[in-house]
Amino acid sequence: MYVETGKMTARAAAMADISSCADCTIRSGAICAGLGGDTLHEFFRRGRRVKLERGQTLMWEGDAAPVVGSVRRGLLKLTSMLSDGREQILGLALPGDFVGRPFGGRATSTVTALTETSLCVFPRAVFDAFVADHPELQHELLLHTLDALDHARRWMILLARKSAGERVASFLLEMADRAGVADGEPAEIVLSRQQMADFLGLTIETVSRKLTLLRQSRAVRLPDLKSFVILNRAALSDAAGGEDRLAA
Repeated sequence: MYVETGKMTARAAAMADISSCADCTIRSGAICAGLGGDTLHEFFRRGRRVKLERGQTLMWEGDAAPVVGSVRRGLLKLTSMLSDGREQILGLALPGDFVGRPFGGRATSTVTALTETSLCVFPRAVFDAFVADHPELQHELLLHTLDALDHARRWMILLARKSAGERVASFLLEMADRAGVADGEPAEIVLSRQQMADFLGLTIETVSRKLTLLRQSRAVRLPDLKSFVILNRAALSDAAGGEDRLAA
């Protein structure tokens, strides 16, 4: 398994056996949602709990990827390196999301922690074998795969058809909704302005300008560079092109 800022640290490599999921707040939306009883115990007995510090990498694009896992807490970015050396953010993994490539030998993206992150990880070969013997886990894996495919298709529409302002507004709705933050409460913007620009296919100047317009319209409040508050969801939804949220 890769856990790096450049080199593996002893703290990052330290893993605790998963003997119980009683304290897990995201299990109903995770890959293990359909498991119960002894099957659930056997599944988690095969895994480990990993903590990543901000900036540490779980796996690198193109390298052998011996693990898969579910995000328990925190946020990861999935990136690909372009031919000119630039990094392109392909997606974000939030609590409940599944990362890694089952039934495949190499990572299709680099997976890096944007915040302190906790995951349940499994050796890929062990996970593949367990899935083969448990149809209920196959079902959950299929649902997660289809959800990810639906989200990717919606994101393609956003990048291909939506205006700059609609992209920025859609991104804010996505962040608030997936983090479960209520309107009127601060939601974290974990990406820098430059990362937002890269993610949305815009320039940093355009992102800053569109955020300012949303603030001036009183759709959102921007307390600082790292947070926002939805003040008027209807107005923000209108600015996003009429969508209440990007992800179903």
